[in-house]
Amino acid sequence: MHPDFGRYIACAWIAWAVIWLIGALRVKRIVRKQSGASSLLQAGLLGVALCVLFMGKRRLRFLSWRLIPVSLAIGWTGLVLTIAGVALTVLARVYLGGNWSGLATVKQDHTLVRTGPYAFVRHPIYLGVLLASVGSVIALGQLRCVIGFGLIILGNMLKLPLEERLMSEQFGDLYLQYKRETKALIPFVW
Repeated sequence: MHPDFGRYIACAWIAWAVIWLIGALRVKRIVRKQSGASSLLQAGLLGVALCVLFMGKRRLRFLSWRLIPVSLAIGWTGLVLTIAGVALTVLARVYLGGNWSGLATVKQDHTLVRTGPYAFVRHPIYLGVLLASVGSVIALGQLRCVIGFGLIILGNMLKLPLEERLMSEQFGDLYLQYKRETKALIPFVW
């Protein structure tokens, strides 16, 4: 009997969402944030992605086309990457504390966090989402996953330069030094 990787992946993402929502209750007040247009674009991409991931399977059969074959090795690899990615996002979120926001923002009494996963990359939450998304695509292997998680990653990649700009404006030379010493998304690479 094969494990139900789809169910395990769904549980990992549901746990992530619950942790994210609970964590959103304990953040600092926003002082400055990204434009409304960019926020709308990111929300739109996320909305379409979630529709493709969770509703597309029933409505548009072609979204269920399998791109990656089913096997235990592939399923376990994908599940491990998904759980590792979710764990990294949660760890990074803990280190950010009240500085976290779903949008690119500057918070009241914002601090530049350079410890924990932030010592290795400037955007470990995005790296975690990337890992979890790739893991989910590998484990589930369907076209809907490639499209849905691709849109989520695109939204994060659009948000990344906005955060970089806000942090550079807020922390000046301190953030420039951090950028020189720490890669944005992939340790030692980029």
